[in-house]
Order: sequence, then structure tokens, then C-alpha cells
Amino acid sequence: MHQTIGHIALIVRDYDEAIAFFTQSLGFELIEDTPSKDRQGRDKRWVLVAPPGSRGTQILLAKASNAEESSRIGNQTGGRVFLFLHTDDFWRDYTAMKEKEVRFVREPNEEEYGTVAVFEDLYGNQWDLLQLKRGLS
Repeated sequence: MHQTIGHIALIVRDYDEAIAFFTQSLGFELIEDTPSKDRQGRDKRWVLVAPPGSRGTQILLAKASNAEESSRIGNQTGGRVFLFLHTDDFWRDYTAMKEKEVRFVREPNEEEYGTVAVFEDLYGNQWDLLQLKRGLS
């Protein structure tokens, strides 16, 4: 059996501000931005972003459509790290993100598994920027 996770939904306040953050601040690629309708016939968009060269899971930017969804923006995991951005060059990406004013809430640290720092996306969700040591990927 072969299974993969295709997309992870990230609740956002606004499509365009989220696209700008992911493509400009994090250097992700905009994979798709297609207008569509929800089940109630309201306009929405199917927006996918992913790190450059990624062949795996993509992030679906899902605009909050009601008060309950809006209450989850920036806190989809109760304050825990939500997503893990793996890199082949930690210091290159860390430096580039700092230059683009990405907010790091935990500075770089060398762990037994690799180099890691925690940053926040534009809504406050926490991410690990992580370069695994060889043989641990």
C-alpha cells in the first residue's frame, strides 16, 4: 500500500496577504490559485503553496468563512509547533527569512537530530525550520 498526505489546510484571514507572506517572506511557490464556490455558493479560492522543489505535501490556504474558523487563525494547534519546514541549508534559509523580517520565537539550536529554530507565520502559527543531520531524513 502507498499513501501520502496531499494537502494540509491552513486557515487564513485573507488569500492575498497569505500568498504574499508565503511566496515573498518564505520563498514558497504558488502552485495553484483557482476561483471556486463553497457548498453554499459563496466565492472562494483553491490556493496551494509549497516550498520550491517540493514533491510532497502542499499547503492549502483556506480563508476562514465563519466566526468559529476565524477564531482558529494563528492557533491551529494550541500554541505548539504546527508545521516542520525541512531545509538542506539551515543557515541560508534562516538568514534569508530574517532579512525578510520573519519572526523567530526560538533562536537556532543544535540538537542531536539537527539544527532547528522556531518561527511564526504571519498569523502566529509556529513552525520549525529544520535541517536534519545526515541519515535522519
